[in-house]
Amino acid sequence: MSTRTGVLPRVIGPPITDAVAWLTVYIALLLFIPSRLVFAPLASAGAPSMIFGLGSLVLWIFFRVGAARAARFDLQPIRVALGIFVLTVGVSYLLAMSRPMSPDELSPGDVALLAVGSWSGTLLLAHDTIFDRRRLDELIWRFTVCGGIIGLLGIFQVLTRRLWIDLIAIPGLTASRDALSFGRDAFPRPSGTATHPIEYGAVITMLLPLALHVGFYHTHRRLIVRWLPALALAAVIPLTSSRSAYLGAAIGVAICLIGWHRERRLRIIGLGLVGLLAMAVVTPNLFRSILGLFTGLSNDPSITSRTNSFDLAFEFVENNPLFGRGLGTFLPKYRIFDNQYLLLLVTIGLAGTTAFLALGLVAAGALLRLRASLHDEGSRDLALAMIAAIVTGFACLVMFDAFNFPMTMGTLFLLLGLAGALRRIELQKAGLEALLR
Repeated sequence: MSTRTGVLPRVIGPPITDAVAWLTVYIALLLFIPSRLVFAPLASAGAPSMIFGLGSLVLWIFFRVGAARAARFDLQPIRVALGIFVLTVGVSYLLAMSRPMSPDELSPGDVALLAVGSWSGTLLLAHDTIFDRRRLDELIWRFTVCGGIIGLLGIFQVLTRRLWIDLIAIPGLTASRDALSFGRDAFPRPSGTATHPIEYGAVITMLLPLALHVGFYHTHRRLIVRWLPALALAAVIPLTSSRSAYLGAAIGVAICLIGWHRERRLRIIGLGLVGLLAMAVVTPNLFRSILGLFTGLSNDPSITSRTNSFDLAFEFVENNPLFGRGLGTFLPKYRIFDNQYLLLLVTIGLAGTTAFLALGLVAAGALLRLRASLHDEGSRDLALAMIAAIVTGFACLVMFDAFNFPMTMGTLFLLLGLAGALRRIELQKAGLEALLR
C-alpha cells in the first residue's frame, strides 16, 4: 500500500459515501453567511450552520447504527472526551431546569444545549465518516480556501472602510440584529462575516496553520493557488487590531516553528521580520497602534473589565461549584466576562469546564502521539498544523465569550473532528500495512 496517498480500502468503515461534500456545505454556511442572519421562526436557534450541524448529528446517529452491524464500536479518545463534555453539559442543564429560574433564562439555556448538539454533530461526522486520506486533504483544502476568502473580505473591508455584508439579503433569512462597524484608534477593524472582529480574528488564526500546511505540502496545486489562502490570512491579521488575533497567530506559528525543520523555521522567521519592518515603514501609525495594545494594558478599559470580572465570577461559582447554573443561562445583562473559561465555570461548573479543557488536551495529546509514530513528512506536518490550530482556538477563548459566537465554536469543533479523522485514518493505515508486510 502506498504510504504517500494514505488510501484506505473500502472495507474500513461501513459502505457509505464520506461526508466531505456535506461538511463543505457546512463550512460555507458557517463562514459565508453573516452570523446575524437566521430563520426568523427559530430566533437565535435559527442560524443555518446550527441547523445544518444538528442535521450532521442525525446523520452521524444513522451512520453509527449502520456501523454497529458491520463492526464493533471502537473507542476513540477525542470521541470519548466529547462524550464526557456533553454529559456534563446535560447534567448541568437538568439541574438548572430543576431549580427556580428567571423566565428569560429558559430559552437561552435551550439554545445553548442545541448549539452544543450542533457542534458535536459536526465533530462526530467529520471524525467518523471520512475514510480516505485524500478526501481528508480535500476537505482541509476547501476549509482553507473558504478561510482565505473571508480573509480577503476583511482586507477589502479595511481598504474601502465599508462593511459590505450589511448589503447581503438571503430569501428566508432575517437579520437578528444590525450589522455593526468597528474601529480602534481611527483604524477600521475588519469582521468579515463574523459578529465581531474578535471572533473574526480567532477564526482566521485557527485556520492559518492549516493554510501554511497546504502551502507547503499540496504541491500538486500551482504555487500561487496553494499559497493564496495563507497569504490572505496572514495579511489580514495585522489589520484586525485584535489581541485575540495576535495572540492566536503567535501561538499557532510558534507551535509550527517548533515542529518545522531548521531551514523552514529560519525562512519563516525571516519573512515575519521583513513583514514587521515593512509595516513599520509603510503604516507606522498602525504599527504603533498594535504596540499600544500591549504596552498600555494597565489603562485599557477592556482589560480592567476582564480582570474585575474574576471576583464576581467566583461568587457565582461558589453557589454551584460542580455543575454551575446551566449553560446559556448567565445573560449579558448580568455581566459580560469576555473570558469563556470564566463563563464556563459559572454556567457548567468545575466538572464541565474541566471536561471542555480535557477535550482540547486529549485532541492535542492524541495528535502529538500520532505525529511521533508517523514517517511521512506531509502527515507529520498535518498533525502539527492541527495541534497548532486547536491550541490556538482554545487559547483565544480567554479573550471573549466564544460560546455566543457560532463561527468560532463551529470552526473549533470541526477542527477537533478533523483531528480525530486523521488519527483514525493513519492508525488504520499503519495497522493494515503491518498485516501486509
